[in-house]
Amino acid sequence: MKSMPRRTFLQSALALPLVSSMLGVACAEEPGKRGIKVRADQDRFGRRRKVFGFLPIDVKVAGADTNGGLFLIEQIDEKKGGPPRHVHHGQDEWFHVVRGEYAIEVGEERFELRTGDSVLAPRGIPHVWAHTGNETGRLLIGFQPAGEMESFFEEATKLEGIPSGAALAGLFREHGMEVLGPPLATG
Repeated sequence: MKSMPRRTFLQSALALPLVSSMLGVACAEEPGKRGIKVRADQDRFGRRRKVFGFLPIDVKVAGADTNGGLFLIEQIDEKKGGPPRHVHHGQDEWFHVVRGEYAIEVGEERFELRTGDSVLAPRGIPHVWAHTGNETGRLLIGFQPAGEMESFFEEATKLEGIPSGAALAGLFREHGMEVLGPPLATG
């Protein structure tokens, strides 16, 4: 393998933050060495994403910000409902209701959450949740460690609509999760 000349390496290294910012990619040169402020109703990278073409999410803490230790999003739920029952094989998932009403089942337990409430779904435990309120809900969702979740959401934002059962199960499987059942009924 031919080595890269030092000058070329240095030029590439100096250009990386500029190119990364132009592409909207995190460039965490020294994770944990500086504070990162994300304003209310804003995304960490200045771009609101829509999962499956309709579900707005804002990244609040990127995996690169914490050396892969944490990925945190805020989800804006304008409609009732949520994802299918699933399990994360490699991440704990934490939910905190910023505004609204949600039902979350973790294993055999059901939790009715309102503004300010939170619940943890440990890795390996099946869970499902849904926005159940009549007004727009806001839910902070944290994944520890970040794992493949950032990549999962990025792939899901490329889709227009929820994929069929097999395709959705494949998307989950590719990112370390397994679909186990339907979404919660919201009445």
